[in-house]
Amino acid sequence: MRYIDVFNGDADGLCALHQLRLATPVENELVTGLKREIDLLDRVQVDPQCLVTVLDLSLDRNRAALLRVLDKGAQVQYFDHHIAHDIPVHPRLLARIDPSADACTSTLVDQHLGGRFRHWAIVAAFGDGLPATAQRLAQQALLGKDQQSKLCTLGEALNYNAYGEDEADLVIHPRELYRIVHRYHDPFALYESESIVRTLVDGMSDDLQAAQQNAPIYLDEHCRVHRLPNTAWSRRVIGTFANRLARSDAGRTCAIARDTNDGTLRISVRVARAILPEPGDDADALCRPFGGGGRAGAAGIDQLPIERLDEFVNALRTAAWRWAARLKAADR
Repeated sequence: MRYIDVFNGDADGLCALHQLRLATPVENELVTGLKREIDLLDRVQVDPQCLVTVLDLSLDRNRAALLRVLDKGAQVQYFDHHIAHDIPVHPRLLARIDPSADACTSTLVDQHLGGRFRHWAIVAAFGDGLPATAQRLAQQALLGKDQQSKLCTLGEALNYNAYGEDEADLVIHPRELYRIVHRYHDPFALYESESIVRTLVDGMSDDLQAAQQNAPIYLDEHCRVHRLPNTAWSRRVIGTFANRLARSDAGRTCAIARDTNDGTLRISVRVARAILPEPGDDADALCRPFGGGGRAGAAGIDQLPIERLDEFVNALRTAAWRWAARLKAADR
């Protein structure tokens, strides 16, 4: 049997695979890439002797490739938390898709494995911008504040490494980072022992300082928008900056727009922490009319024409105020 593991190169995809391979060690082929490289299943060539595991990749974006892989006779297990429409029903497909706002792929794997490697799910949840989920799991695991802080830092560092326009922007390719992570059963040992962790943490800190010098281009009671230049540091830090703003300014929905090489904007959106988005009226629904997508609490747009920025900001502002009004009404 050939084992092909296809995973998002961010903290969630990496930690999800790490949990599975701690539980079931195999000789595996790794297919991964930068955070923006969503269509990874297109790269996979299979035969009936293959088991393909797909982690933290939008099924909507990979549906045609998934059907091709199944038609070739391969078995597929698919774990993901992005919103998916029309999930195929197939005897060789095990699909665990949960777009709940408090779920990430690593927490789905954690449930699948009965919590055997829960510390890694906590790392992933912190890295994926789900601090409430991470803290809930950490409390169940009886972790103290200092331990939680270390896992948070590790998760953010692993996540930070996946962002960039091309490999030159990265500190280390996610494939190689996974191989380092996979040496460790204990994330605290990784945190304390590997110099790459300190390199990532220091780089993340420097890039965040640069991002924080950029004042919002739009700010009101319920949302904020920042625009970053097209630089290596901004390409690396856009996701981390969005997550940090969502955590530090929890009452506002935020969007980060970054200029790109082709003259468009890349957008990252994080819904205000207090909001519980409703299906069909969430971050994914906000971004889809602009060619993007994602999940309930976090989504993005790969290529927004600059001339549509004002339109997007208006749509964001309208949604943020609507979400806030719904929350206020529910609290009465």
